[in-house]
Amino acid sequence: MYDPAASAKTLKPIWNVDEGWALFAGPLSFNAAHQHSVPVYIAGLYEPFRLRIENRPWSICRAAVIPAGMTYALDIGGNPLAVLYLEPSMAGVDALRPLIRSADDVAGCSVGKGNGTPLLRELYEDKSAMSWASEAMDSLISFAKPRAVREFDARITRVIQRVSRRYDDPRPIDDIARSVGLSTSRFQHVFAREVGVSYQRYRCWHRLRAAIREVSKGANLTSAAQATGFYDQAHFAHHFRKAFGAPASPTLLQLRK
Repeated sequence: MYDPAASAKTLKPIWNVDEGWALFAGPLSFNAAHQHSVPVYIAGLYEPFRLRIENRPWSICRAAVIPAGMTYALDIGGNPLAVLYLEPSMAGVDALRPLIRSADDVAGCSVGKGNGTPLLRELYEDKSAMSWASEAMDSLISFAKPRAVREFDARITRVIQRVSRRYDDPRPIDDIARSVGLSTSRFQHVFAREVGVSYQRYRCWHRLRAAIREVSKGANLTSAAQATGFYDQAHFAHHFRKAFGAPASPTLLQLRK
């Protein structure tokens, strides 16, 4: 008997990094406790997965929305999983919550047992998905974005937009704060309140995004790391594991082009 989940495990993973979002889809085993710098929507494409939020007990779910800065771990058992990373320049975490029906609130996260978004499974199964992934994700986000319930502080929005364009901005944080009319300490407080993580961590996330984009275009890990300001591949691997709770190689070395 044909088993679509078993067949799907043979597909190469997808990483698609766009201006306002990033998408991963592929088999994963275990991601240790980690934090993201942006809110994420997670969906088990064929099977439920185990989720642990902060130090709470493990739970079993099919989809979840995790705010930026929230510590969580995943046990996927080698099954395909999709993760949508939404940039705060697009919308906040509340824009992702409508993607889960009948969700429970767990420490500010939305956790559901129903099937994830069918579009993500369709993307993963289509070997030509990279040709239409951007259009599909833009459509999905356009559906979700009006449902965001709060707007970001305009001063932080300006900084976020600049980081998205210039993650390698050499200016010290004092100058960044001054450019939006804040003291350094006040800027750090407001940025963390609005985004969920520190300015430095968010900037590092954009460096990681840029490196992942380089790999998705065909660069090897060493050249991608060097092109995006990491000292070397080991430095990139350290920050990747810190951000994702798992090593870079399994998801980046066999990417679907």
